[in-house]
Amino acid sequence: MKIDIRLLGTVELRVDGQLVTMGAAKRRAVLAGLALEANRPVSLDRLSDMVWADSTPASAVANLRSHVAGLRRAVGDRIVAHPGGYELRLAGGELDVTEFLRLAGDARAGRDSADPVAVIGRLAAALAQWHGPAGEGLPRSTSLDNRWATLDEQRLQIFEELAEARLTVGEHAGLLAGLREHLAAHPLRERAWGQLMLALYRCGDTPAALSAYRAARDSLYDQLGIEPGSELATLHRAMLDRSPELIWVPPVVAEPVAVAQHRVPAVDGSWVAPRELPADLVAFVGRTRELADVVAAVTGPAPAVAVVCGPAGGGKSALAVRAAHTVAAAFPDGQVYVDLGYQTDVAGEEVVARVLRSLGVAAADVPRRPEERAGRLRSRLAGRRLLLVVDGVTHAAQVRPLVPAGPGPALVVVAQRQLRSLDGVRRIMTGALGDADGRALLGALAGPERLDADPAATRELLRLCTGLPLALRVAGARLAGRPALSMDRLVAQIGDGRRRLDWLAHGDLSMRDRLATGFAAVRSEDEVAGRLIELLGGVPDGQLLPDSAAARLGVTAERVWRALEELIDTHLVYLDEPAGYRLPALVREYAAELTALPPVPRQLINGWRVTPGDRNRPAFQGVLEHL
Repeated sequence: MKIDIRLLGTVELRVDGQLVTMGAAKRRAVLAGLALEANRPVSLDRLSDMVWADSTPASAVANLRSHVAGLRRAVGDRIVAHPGGYELRLAGGELDVTEFLRLAGDARAGRDSADPVAVIGRLAAALAQWHGPAGEGLPRSTSLDNRWATLDEQRLQIFEELAEARLTVGEHAGLLAGLREHLAAHPLRERAWGQLMLALYRCGDTPAALSAYRAARDSLYDQLGIEPGSELATLHRAMLDRSPELIWVPPVVAEPVAVAQHRVPAVDGSWVAPRELPADLVAFVGRTRELADVVAAVTGPAPAVAVVCGPAGGGKSALAVRAAHTVAAAFPDGQVYVDLGYQTDVAGEEVVARVLRSLGVAAADVPRRPEERAGRLRSRLAGRRLLLVVDGVTHAAQVRPLVPAGPGPALVVVAQRQLRSLDGVRRIMTGALGDADGRALLGALAGPERLDADPAATRELLRLCTGLPLALRVAGARLAGRPALSMDRLVAQIGDGRRRLDWLAHGDLSMRDRLATGFAAVRSEDEVAGRLIELLGGVPDGQLLPDSAAARLGVTAERVWRALEELIDTHLVYLDEPAGYRLPALVREYAAELTALPPVPRQLINGWRVTPGDRNRPAFQGVLEHL
């Protein structure tokens, strides 16, 4: 005979798979009491306390014997009579309470194992034993109430342990609905509130994560009159600070490679691991979703490649460096950083040689033939946990030889273009920051009190910077460097269309220089594209149709269309349906400067390394006189 007793929900008894109709709630209470004490005698007095809420009636013993007789008709000799009591004998797996506790114990015992998926499976199996509140449908205010309350509390704990385990393996998106339902029924569970906040944050919805904290705080204060505990408050502060520790990083899977492969031989024969990453920016805000995407790309299966692309000044390098620092511990064999400076004449074989030298290959030992260099690099990278970051890339051929051929190494590429010819890679776009993140960046650099003092000027400054992190960093640096400079004064300076790019430069930070670099890369590869930018800079409303552009440039409309598509890919032009093609605001400022340049040979100006912004400076005038 196979018995199945369910107490975690509506109390049920099945014998050989068939549901037994037990009738009265008190008979089901007798079954529950005997099952909870399975394989141990239970006195009639204890059974009475489990069945009746208040005083025990005079007929209690007779009623209990009647209920036991009814149960015996279903389970036979599984119920054994003892002097003054009864015993229910059950085998393993016949009581859901026992199974729940066994599975939960196994999961907790395996929490420190290297197989989190198995732990998640056991926790989920434990919760699957439940079909409602423990002891549902039984009389209340009996001695069993404490047992039901304990089991219900254990269920909540296991649910939250399962949520914690799923967060560790990156299942944050799949947790949201369950956590919200859990908290709707149990709004005082601080641990679950923290899990919901973290899941929302890792999904890129920071405002919702912060709103969840406010909801938790309101629930705790309204019902208990207390503030959230230190753990929840610390998590909230970390989210406000955009702490990189909150980003989920997949665990590193150990590769079966020889110990010697985990060190890079230096020129002198010693073993070193390159650590070439630039310093991480302290003032880094926003980009939560993008950062998570880069991390997921480089810690995923081969090819582990992330292409970070976006407009000039859009914070691509900052995002790539932040992501590289976030996952650095997952790449113990080192991190190599190469900046190509958006130079189109740097060939892929030169980049390979640069990486080989970082890995300890002497310059004289770098193979001369490109295919041999690439082969040598693949051999060096095979099986190693090494991260490559290549910044300032202009075309796919510069990094194609670096794409990992197998598990172990990873590659992060920073480019204005999306590099669509690279196959099987993840592309992460860095658009303009929203007003909230832009304000946070300005506040981190200049102090939030400066922004609070003039909200209207702050909003206008954010608009003038068009959400570009580089422009915002320049504005923040100017405010930080001049405490007496008012917000409205800086807005007036940057708002001057004739000198906007002059004011968006501070020290080695310059929007003009960054735009000039992007423009030079485009023009060196496509003369028509460069002429189109200048042409758009001279159009009063900043928009142009391909047919009119073709007539003015003396080329076919098809040729103009191809050049415009290239400019869209580099984020120097966007399509404004149905009006035509336009330049982004700051690109338009730069293009207008190009249009205003005097008609001198461009090659000679570039040879003297003169930028459009120098046209009113004495050095530039000297060049013109020399010409």
